[in-house]
Amino acid sequence: MPLGIKPWVDFAFKKIFGSPENAIVLIALLNAILRPKSLITAVEILNPFNYQEFATAKQIILDIRARDDLGRWFNVEMQVSSFSHLLQRFVYYACSLYVDQLQAGENYASLQQAISINLLSQPIFPKSRQAHHQFELTDRASGRTLTRAIEIHTVELSKYNLDERAISSASPMEQWVFLLKNAHLYSADQLRQLLPGLEFERAIKTLESISFQTKDRAMYDQREKAQRDYELALASAEDTGMAKGVKKGVKKGVKQGVKQGLRRGNVEGRIQLLQELLEEEISTDDELQNKTDDQLANLLADYQTRLRQRDA
Repeated sequence: MPLGIKPWVDFAFKKIFGSPENAIVLIALLNAILRPKSLITAVEILNPFNYQEFATAKQIILDIRARDDLGRWFNVEMQVSSFSHLLQRFVYYACSLYVDQLQAGENYASLQQAISINLLSQPIFPKSRQAHHQFELTDRASGRTLTRAIEIHTVELSKYNLDERAISSASPMEQWVFLLKNAHLYSADQLRQLLPGLEFERAIKTLESISFQTKDRAMYDQREKAQRDYELALASAEDTGMAKGVKKGVKKGVKQGVKQGLRRGNVEGRIQLLQELLEEEISTDDELQNKTDDQLANLLADYQTRLRQRDA
């Protein structure tokens, strides 16, 4: 019987990769994606799985922060929805991971490499077949890369079409992608046959425990519904924004006006959605229309940051 547990639901994702007793699972995932010259052998999970966190949280919790034995900092995030400015968000949080290392009075020499890994259920570069992108600070002319700096990875899960008949010979990263995308469709025993190894055994055992334990299964079901509602809310905001944009553009009566109206309407709709999620007073259409593009962009970034940090 299939487990029915989707690893990309925040409760399951955080329990699999963010539980200290499952450190071997996170280490294996990091090594599979990064393929570093110096393999990661130990990690400290800085925001470990906490059941109570999910019992009280209203936002989606899909990020794991960790530090390895060489001092490198990591943020691993499962992104289930695609929306405007997603790439800018990745850069912002990667920079935050780098900056937040430094305490008052500390020397810049203590800064270590900050690596952000973003697992995406939807494509972010739809015109490209490349599934895994790695971004670094590199000089275009010489090719020199700044070490101990910022590195951003995007892994588009939808671009991997993995056949179970070939999974045994697939790369470690492809095997992890297979688990993330398909674990809910298989029984625990089937997964063990397809994905042998201690690190996969730990992950499969965690999925199995969520499926069988009444308390965990109830929380999983609750979080899956919350995640689905969140995605629907985002989609609704996009539709509302597009409708507003078309209306504004038609009033202007020119092609450029439609384009500008679509962009502004989308941003305004997202701001109103974030205000609702944060349980704050929702700005009226007139209030937002009176703001400049820069003011709207800053307001959107501020609400996105506050939503992410709330209940952290």
